[in-house]
Amino acid sequence: MTQVDTLPRRDADVRNRLAIALDVDDLVEATRIANEVRPWFGVAKVGLELYSAAGPDAVVEMIECGYRVFLDLKLHDIPTTVRRAAHVVGALGASYLTLHAAGGSPMLRAGVEGLANGAGNAGLASPVALAVTILTSDDDAPPHVLGKRVRTAVESGCRGIICAAGDVREAKQLAPRIIAVVPGIRPAGASRDDQLRASTPQGALGAGADLLVIGRAVTAAADRAKAAAELVGPLSLERRSADRDPADRE
Repeated sequence: MTQVDTLPRRDADVRNRLAIALDVDDLVEATRIANEVRPWFGVAKVGLELYSAAGPDAVVEMIECGYRVFLDLKLHDIPTTVRRAAHVVGALGASYLTLHAAGGSPMLRAGVEGLANGAGNAGLASPVALAVTILTSDDDAPPHVLGKRVRTAVESGCRGIICAAGDVREAKQLAPRIIAVVPGIRPAGASRDDQLRASTPQGALGAGADLLVIGRAVTAAADRAKAAAELVGPLSLERRSADRDPADRE
């Protein structure tokens, strides 16, 4: 029995809402990190850097490590191209895929359809399409942009969005059942690096976030397991759906 298998149920619920950002360019290193922090994270984020280096093998490897995969490709192209790319991702077994909401409703809808069809043809559950609203590195976006992109995401069939912690409340007012994924998570007092709209884990969860994406605060630490334990250990998800995984939400 592994360390993960012996965790109390509450800890397992917390883990389902935490994604480790494997922003490295080597699959061996990504796998090493994933294995070190597995007791604290249930989702592995494979972004452009790792996907460019290892391709679909990165998704397969993380699934074999016991993770659900958040494939953060931020697709933004003509609808036909996005539909075809999303179809491929759906067949890989990823649980989440990001699409840029700025691409508009036809593009988002094509991505949602391609993702569902790809998974269905492979006999897999339909992944969650996540619309990227405003990047956490962008603190100059006009105030109306968030609402417009949330509405576009919902109308296009996306089940979730990517947004900063400070945008979660507004997004949930517009779409109460939307899955809110929040990147840019940092411990209190830590450097924000290029994440200008960063948040602490407690702040993001308190705002109503469903899935937190945590990267350098853990992956850049000298002792990753210790950093993960210190960051994740205090978290408590005493929320309405604390016993459910965000990806299982209807």
